[in-house]
Amino acid sequence: MNKAAALHSLAEDALGMTLPVRLRLWDGSEAGPEDAPVLVLRDKRAVRHVLYSPGELGVARAYVQGDLDIEGDLADGLRTMWEAVRDARAADANAARPRIKARHALRGAWLAVRLGAIGRRPKAPAAESNLTGELHSRERDRAAISHHYDLSNDFYELVLDPQMAYSSGFHADPTWSLEQAQTAKLDLVCRKLGLRPGMRMLDIGSGWGSLSLHAAEHYGVHVTGVTLSHEQRDFVMKRAAERGLQGRVEVSLRHFRDLAGAGVADGTIDAIASIEMGEHVGDEEYVVFTESIHRYLRPGGRVLIQQMSRSNDQVGDRPGGGPFIETYIAPDMHMKPIAKTIGLIAGAGLEIRDVQAMREHYPMTVAGWARNLEENWGTAVALVGEETARVWRLYLAGGSLAFEENRMGVDQILAVKASPAGRSDMPLTPLEWLA
Repeated sequence: MNKAAALHSLAEDALGMTLPVRLRLWDGSEAGPEDAPVLVLRDKRAVRHVLYSPGELGVARAYVQGDLDIEGDLADGLRTMWEAVRDARAADANAARPRIKARHALRGAWLAVRLGAIGRRPKAPAAESNLTGELHSRERDRAAISHHYDLSNDFYELVLDPQMAYSSGFHADPTWSLEQAQTAKLDLVCRKLGLRPGMRMLDIGSGWGSLSLHAAEHYGVHVTGVTLSHEQRDFVMKRAAERGLQGRVEVSLRHFRDLAGAGVADGTIDAIASIEMGEHVGDEEYVVFTESIHRYLRPGGRVLIQQMSRSNDQVGDRPGGGPFIETYIAPDMHMKPIAKTIGLIAGAGLEIRDVQAMREHYPMTVAGWARNLEENWGTAVALVGEETARVWRLYLAGGSLAFEENRMGVDQILAVKASPAGRSDMPLTPLEWLA
């Protein structure tokens, strides 16, 4: 029996589509198109992962543990698969979705026996999140942030640019380096906020301080950063001291709902930024988030929210981005269509002044991160282990493709808290920040 051919046939039957990859199994057998990307099953455990968790999560678990791989460029292999999925769905709305009917289960079990792959459910990779408690409680939010952001400062320094900006850059020139694009993004945010020396700024979800430090150093503002990550807070304060920014950059280790404890009084903040943090707030809690921003701002104060989104037809019942992202990268994340986000911001009493789509910029940013990871693969594995390094390789390849194919987007939304008389103190044109 050609084991690869039998497995290839079962996969096509269950998915309801022509499989656009070639399979190679641990015994050397192969099946599928000769010129297609090669999906390599290195161990029988890969089959068990998919049998016990059909679909994206099972495949991801097998990949993370090294039981499954793609020869050549991982992003190209994923792109080929998604093209086939789109073609199948164009022909049949139910195609390309795992439909494990009784006949598939029986056939799969019988095939697993013949492959010698039958056995207990494989242990899940250690890199998976395991959150408990009430959704978006302070404790669970803190655990969710810690799962991803407290991984290792040394690892993030390896992957990100020198400023440690973990968000889409602004590639006004496609030839720019990752560092140039991130610097351009930080300047764009500061100009949109109209920052001037002596202003007080709030950076909600300040990460490793790229924006907080840049705004304080180059625009002369006093910044309070907000994070739930101990690793990030310690990193920012160390860099602030190195740059002589003590007293101008502070980082508060607390939830955005508890900023009164950080000395943030209502109506006193000149500018607020939240760079790709709103996705972690949750759907129902987003109202509290935007109302808090409105309350903290002074009349005439501006807010810049850079946030990822998903289109209406992509949200469905997986607003976090799918089983892999929700399990390994950002548990409890909730991405909304951009129109809904704008409505919630306006609903809090903030006036929308500008929306800038940056979807095409993200794949260029991710390409820089992926290049850094691959060039430093051995060091990355030494820092976080091979499983976590493979999580990141899959995350960057799949995430980049989602933006490339318009399944995800990212936008900068600029809003202002107008005075009771309607005064906004905004420039009449966007030339002030586009210069």
